[in-house]
Amino acid sequence: MAPSPSTAADAPVLEARGLAKSYGQVVALECGDLTVAGGEIHALLGSNGSGKSTLCKILAGAVKADAGELLQRGRRITLQSPSDARDAGIGTVYQETSLIPALTVAQNIQLGIEARSRLRLVDSGRSRREAVRRIEDFGSTLGIRFGPDDIVGDLAIDQQQLVEIIRVVSRRPSLVIFDEATASLDRVQVDGAFALLRRLREEGKSAILVTHRMDEIFSIADRVTVMRNGRSVGTREVRDVDPAALIDLMTGAPADAPPVSRRAQGSEQPILTVRDLSSDAFRDVSFALRRGEVLGLGGLQGQGQSELLRTIFGALKPKSGEIEMAGIPGAPATPAAAVRRGLAFASGDRKRYGTFAIRSIFENLAIARLAQSRSPLVSRARLEPRLMQSISGAKLKFGRLDDSISTLSGGNQQKVVIGRWLDTDPKVLLLDDPTKGIDIRAKRDLYEMFSVLQEKGLAIVIYSSDATELLEIADRILVINGGHVVDELKDDRKTEFELNAAALKGA
Repeated sequence: MAPSPSTAADAPVLEARGLAKSYGQVVALECGDLTVAGGEIHALLGSNGSGKSTLCKILAGAVKADAGELLQRGRRITLQSPSDARDAGIGTVYQETSLIPALTVAQNIQLGIEARSRLRLVDSGRSRREAVRRIEDFGSTLGIRFGPDDIVGDLAIDQQQLVEIIRVVSRRPSLVIFDEATASLDRVQVDGAFALLRRLREEGKSAILVTHRMDEIFSIADRVTVMRNGRSVGTREVRDVDPAALIDLMTGAPADAPPVSRRAQGSEQPILTVRDLSSDAFRDVSFALRRGEVLGLGGLQGQGQSELLRTIFGALKPKSGEIEMAGIPGAPATPAAAVRRGLAFASGDRKRYGTFAIRSIFENLAIARLAQSRSPLVSRARLEPRLMQSISGAKLKFGRLDDSISTLSGGNQQKVVIGRWLDTDPKVLLLDDPTKGIDIRAKRDLYEMFSVLQEKGLAIVIYSSDATELLEIADRILVINGGHVVDELKDDRKTEFELNAAALKGA
């Protein structure tokens, strides 16, 4: 019997009941339950591998459920494809964008909905004008730094994410899913995205927000559903719960805070010295790093932190300045040369700089050792035991080393990206937002790994978009604004207020 009009109007905008999905013997989602009301921002929280991404993919029409049902305004619906979801008024913004790098911003925004002539040919001029209108409508809220004719592949990853948000939201879905879509954004950009979500909520639209950042949940969400081990384990009103209770529900036990870094001995000679280093993205950066020390790079995203790390690693060429590693002067000419000098680099952007998606876990682990040895031959019988011993402290969860790395959760992929370096015995580990988009449990495992490595004398330079993380694990923080160091925070000045004040100064 069909619901009455009044009942349908009051029914949830979307309801998932008992959704399940398996891939062979692997259960990705056992029982996914979620109810989203009209005009609600509903957070979805859970560790990597908890099933939340699979649930979102089912709601987005990208994955077909094996069991369970979906209801929209009280009526059962079937989503066979993403186009079915769009037709049902569901839009999805993923952490990894679905943009086409070779096309312009305007072409990506209009992709699939291009204006057409009477002969059904694409009307490029009208399509561009419509894209400009969409950019003007939403761009001021998001704080964009691109134009309609910019090539998407030339944009930074955070700007690409903003293009994706405009592309999805401008189509006016009744429900928009943000599947970790804020992971690559800095705090100012996140505030802009949330202002946009609040605007949609005022219009009666709904949103599902998937995030690992607890502060985001409490700043914008109305309710939160927690998932664990493939099941929905509870839904709470945000105003009635605190972070500790959500962590307990998510993990089954409170998560440990990141350990405070062990202080390096000030009398030791620096293991890495950077003097007046400059490039197109930063200028006149200087610091000295000692064994066992963690040096943080703070500031808003896109201020030159990533480029600085990649320049030290030899992936980018400096314009001027000096790099001295273990007393040996000279910037590494290539990443391979940097590896042989004791440098290692890991990025939170696993898709672009971290993993070889179609290759096995073993190959992804072995690549660092191969770069260091320069040997064209690999003895797997000798290398595999060494790799397993090196990553034993990473708590890596996998089936077989021959499995594709794409079978791992995001947190376990990141453990591979960082763990591959342990067999090379690095002296300095360069980390570019390494915990972006991974869950609390995986972060804790990485923090423990860093702590053990520090005790052995490893020095770390880390940029993190998570201010809380940076304040807790760094001994001191260089705040970068507009490409140059504007402040150094340590001791009693290493606070969230000082970090934000320096990061926003002149921004």
